[in-house]
Amino acid sequence: MARADHPPSSPLATSPAAGKGLQSGALGLWGNTVIGLGATAPVYSLAATLGYVVLAVHDKAPAMFLVAFVPMLLVAVAYRELNRAAPDCGTTFTWGTKAFGPWVGWMGGWGVAVSAIIVLANVAEISAVYTLRFLGLDGAAENLPLRVGLGLVFIVGMTWVSYRGIVISERIQNVLIVVQFLVLGVVSVGALYLVYTGGAGDQAVRPQWDWFSPFGVSGSALAEAVILCIFIYWGWDACLAVSEETRDADRTPGRAALLATVILVVTYVLVAVAVQAYAGFGTTGIGLNNPENADDVLSTLGAPVGGAVLSGLLLVTVAISAASSTQTTILPTARGTLSMAVYGALPQRFAKVHPRFKTPSYGTVVMGAAAVAFYLVLSLVSQNALQDSIASLGLAVAFYYGITAFSCVWFFRRTLTRSARDLLLRGVFPALGGLAMLWAFVQSSVDMLAPDYGFTTFGPLGGVFVIGVGMLALGVPLMLLCAARLGAFFRGQTLDADTPVLVPDTGQPPVGGL
Repeated sequence: MARADHPPSSPLATSPAAGKGLQSGALGLWGNTVIGLGATAPVYSLAATLGYVVLAVHDKAPAMFLVAFVPMLLVAVAYRELNRAAPDCGTTFTWGTKAFGPWVGWMGGWGVAVSAIIVLANVAEISAVYTLRFLGLDGAAENLPLRVGLGLVFIVGMTWVSYRGIVISERIQNVLIVVQFLVLGVVSVGALYLVYTGGAGDQAVRPQWDWFSPFGVSGSALAEAVILCIFIYWGWDACLAVSEETRDADRTPGRAALLATVILVVTYVLVAVAVQAYAGFGTTGIGLNNPENADDVLSTLGAPVGGAVLSGLLLVTVAISAASSTQTTILPTARGTLSMAVYGALPQRFAKVHPRFKTPSYGTVVMGAAAVAFYLVLSLVSQNALQDSIASLGLAVAFYYGITAFSCVWFFRRTLTRSARDLLLRGVFPALGGLAMLWAFVQSSVDMLAPDYGFTTFGPLGGVFVIGVGMLALGVPLMLLCAARLGAFFRGQTLDADTPVLVPDTGQPPVGGL
């Protein structure tokens, strides 16, 4: 639907507006970057995933982190370019709608919500387990009611923090992020020091350049490793979801997203090299090919590298990391539902902003409640299903990252030949990032169909596939239900390519518009 006050040839038109009621200008570059880093939960992500990456590709884990970083960087470029032109907390929903229409945009928003619900249940479980283990209550960590009860406390507590405002959220994240990277640095440097001084043990191996080469890995193993690494990197896009609460909203969040991804790749490669060098690839003891170590290689190294103190510190840091992710996952998802409601894609209750805290109060509470329900159902039905749900997370992430990347290309399609910069940053790079996400989604879906992929099965299908694709498919009937009640949005009357985005009035229009 073209608007008379915007030229129909412009794929995107923006202007400053009154905004959505969020607290504008509350975050700077570092605060925004911290939100993105906190959402990735670097310590928890490495602890939960590095072992499985090694099992998939042996000694090529550092190479996989580098390979997965490339599409992440390309997608981050797409996010930055879209945010420069339309800094909106709806991110994928808003940009997907402007590019491809309301149906694609709505499903993109659903993909964001699905990934959040899945990960919230799992990080709550991890927070509970590692807190109990840190307290020396290993037996209690195996007690289902106690573990689930403590996990619910983490969800409720972090939902409350998110409800109270973006500033308190940033302050808490500053502390949690510093602790995480400090501990990762101590573990990595300590492990490498012991390897090179001969104090690591007979299982240790010196780092090799071949670890950084992705060649010699099968297509299925590469897809499995990349989808795992997508999970490890996932979360940096939270920087863009709080753009309306960031100073210089059209520039700073994009820079923060790129900065966060660079910090993550450097950290992940360093940790992977250190862990592989110290633990080696044996099938017994702390060896990385010992399946018993796959679910947490960091804690396995704690005592050998730094004794009881570092072992305990790693346990509490994993708990902190998971709790940090709980909060920073609720933040962007609640803001996504706010944007959807403002533009009429969800009921208006989701557009409610707390008058004092300036947060999407209803959306925040609903996200917390949805995570509680999902966690309870999977925990009580099957612990294996809960584990398989996190393995399926990469599908939802690849789904909405891909939509965002392709949306960038289509947004700016009429001006890609205006300059070499526009062709590369708005066309070629986002297209390559989108194709990489599409390949990871399709290849992983095919592999996940196998009944022996994961811990559960549903008839002849693997449980990971059913949970991952099933959660995305659940969005279709929900979208149809919304379409029946909210027809204006689905007819393109409330948000289209020419609709000005509702961003806080800073006195200057967003730069990068066409």
